[in-house]
Amino acid sequence: MAEAARTVAVVGCGTMGIGIAIVAARGGWRTLLHDADTGRIGRARDDAAAFLARSVKLGRMREAEAAAALDRLLPAPVAEDLPAADLVIEAVFEDEQVKAGLTRMLDAVCPEETVLATNTSTLSVTRLGAAGRRPERFVGMHFCLPAQLMKLVEVTRGLRTSDAAFATAWDFCVSTGQVPVETKDTPGFILNHFVIPLNNRAIRMVEEQVASPADIDRAVKSAYGHPLGPLELVDLVGLDTQERLCDAFYPVAHDPELSCPSLVRQMVAAGWLGKKAGRGFYTYQNDKTFGA
Repeated sequence: MAEAARTVAVVGCGTMGIGIAIVAARGGWRTLLHDADTGRIGRARDDAAAFLARSVKLGRMREAEAAAALDRLLPAPVAEDLPAADLVIEAVFEDEQVKAGLTRMLDAVCPEETVLATNTSTLSVTRLGAAGRRPERFVGMHFCLPAQLMKLVEVTRGLRTSDAAFATAWDFCVSTGQVPVETKDTPGFILNHFVIPLNNRAIRMVEEQVASPADIDRAVKSAYGHPLGPLELVDLVGLDTQERLCDAFYPVAHDPELSCPSLVRQMVAAGWLGKKAGRGFYTYQNDKTFGA
C-alpha cells in the first residue's frame, strides 16, 4: 500500500466538490479548495461550516472535531497553490473538453509525483488521463452525491494508471471512512448503470402524468429504503448534469433507457436546474449543500 498523502486539493467547489472537501477535512486531511470562480470558494467553506455545525447538533461529531475539520479547509484561489497537494481531485461538471483542459492545467502546475484524480461518472479515465503528460499518475475516483453522506467511491484505473497511483486513491478513501470499490474503465462504472435509467424512468413517469414527483419519490423511498427519491436526487445533482450524463452515456451504450427525456431538456432550457437554481421538480428556499 502506498503511503497516504495528507494534503488533498479539491478543484471545483460545486455540490460535489463541497461534499468531497467535507469528507477529506473530516477525515483529517489538510484540504485545499480551488475554483475558477473564486467567490465559490468562500461559499463552499460557509456551506461546509453549516454542514459540520448541523452534524454536531445531531450528535454525529463533537464540537472540537467539527472545528478542527473546518480549520483544515483552506482557500486555494490560484493554481499556483495546488502543488502543495499530494492528491488533486477534480470535481467540475461532466464535459470531456473541460475536464481534459483541467488535466493539462494541473499537469503543468503540479509536481511529477502528484496523483491527479477525476470524479467523472461517465467519461473514460484513460482518455482524460491521456490529455496530460503522465497518465500513469491519473486515476478515477467517482464519489456519490451527497459525498459527505454517501460512502461509496468507485476507484478506476485507466489503461496506464500505475499501482502506486491507484493505491494512493484507495488509501485516501479508506482513511476518510469511505467505501472504495474497484471498477473497470467503462461508461457509468457500476452505480450509474442503475441510477441513470432509474432517474430517467421516474422523469418519464412525470411526463406521462403517472404520478406526482412527490408520490413517485415517496413510493421509491418507502418500498426500497432509498434515502432520496429519484426526482429528489436529480434536483440535487442538477437537471443540467442529468442531461450531460445521458448525452455522454447513451451514445456509448445505445440503451434507450439512457437517452435524455424531453422533459429534462425543457427544464434545462427554462433554467429549472434543481436545488441550485431554486426550482426543479420541487421548489427550494436556498441552495445550501445537502445536510447544511
